[in-house]
Amino acid sequence: MVYECRRQSILQLFEDKPNLNVCAPMVRYSKGAFREVLRDYNVDIAYTPMILADVFKSSEFARLDYTTNDRDCPVVVQFAAHDPVDLAHAAQLVAPYADGIDLNCGCPQKWAYKECIGAYLSERPEMVQEMVRSVKGAVDIPCSIKIRKHPTDMRQTIELVRRAEKLGIDWITVHGRTRHQKSTEPVDYEAIKLAKESVSIPVLANGGIFTLADADEMYNRTGVAGVMSARGLLQNPALFAGYAETPLDCVEKYINLALAYGTPTFIFHHHLMYMMESMMSGVERKTFNCLSSVPAILDHLSCYYGEIQIVPLGTAASLTPYIAKVKAVIENSGLQHTMHDSGTNFQGEYSLVTKVAQECMQSVLDSGAPRVLCYLKFGARTDKDIAASDISATEKVDHYLQTHTQ
Repeated sequence: MVYECRRQSILQLFEDKPNLNVCAPMVRYSKGAFREVLRDYNVDIAYTPMILADVFKSSEFARLDYTTNDRDCPVVVQFAAHDPVDLAHAAQLVAPYADGIDLNCGCPQKWAYKECIGAYLSERPEMVQEMVRSVKGAVDIPCSIKIRKHPTDMRQTIELVRRAEKLGIDWITVHGRTRHQKSTEPVDYEAIKLAKESVSIPVLANGGIFTLADADEMYNRTGVAGVMSARGLLQNPALFAGYAETPLDCVEKYINLALAYGTPTFIFHHHLMYMMESMMSGVERKTFNCLSSVPAILDHLSCYYGEIQIVPLGTAASLTPYIAKVKAVIENSGLQHTMHDSGTNFQGEYSLVTKVAQECMQSVLDSGAPRVLCYLKFGARTDKDIAASDISATEKVDHYLQTHTQ
């Protein structure tokens, strides 16, 4: 489900701030909760993960994967496409809920190249030209392209950026490696600088940004309008705020937002693996990386990092209209549940909530309920009598209300 967000002018940002900090599009990772955390650590613009335009325009289910809100601004939705009509249609659908549209011309993965998307387009300026013309004619919000340097002929890269500028593209992001290069290889600063000097519109630089020093070097050697980071922000979402490693308050913010927004366990776990890698010992990393459930992850963090606070995910007042819906679903299903105290891990409680949430998620979200409903915490950790007893799921909802009314 998409919620219309407060629009913010990216073009005005380029005018007002000389050096912009940008979160790159990252498959699976640059989603709502993570983007919202970044806003607190000096990130000016955040991109969504790459979205396949043909799937997005055809599937309502696929469109549910993009969510935003008024704290997620400005946000750029990135599409991968090889058909101008698909791209234009997808852009029209998302335009009311985004601050910019980007065409991915840089994804280096082999499957993408075979599908004629991503870096395939960086080597075919005429295809990019048709798609830019199509999307610019379909929406009235800023549009950009993200490209890689050409594998063998920099003149083709120059031709590509110049064509895009003539068609009215608003800014361009240039990755300083070819699609064949590994991420560990040096970035070609001269290629980025040449592309920047070939056009009059803003150019962002991507590749090799892990610290503020890396960003400063990029600015000094290329003169770009901003820098974009991917793996650097995954490892340290606070890097643009000057932190050498992820601060614990950043981890805490991500945990609470990710749980509130219903982030899948795999993504939730992997974000924390990246963020906390530098602060964990090798032995702890091995243990943490093997965890397979949200309760186990939270138990580990509580044990090793007691100062991280998992705040109550909502209040009785805000959830009351939706609790009734959950209770109705539980009663109709006749669901009963027995809690089992397995040390510090109340796995049963989480399983119950997950099952209930799966059964009523869509109807509840359609009515405007917060995603936090899917991760209700019923207070079992502070009431072992309740946790260990045979009680109905509806009674656990009542228990939640009773213990969260303050």
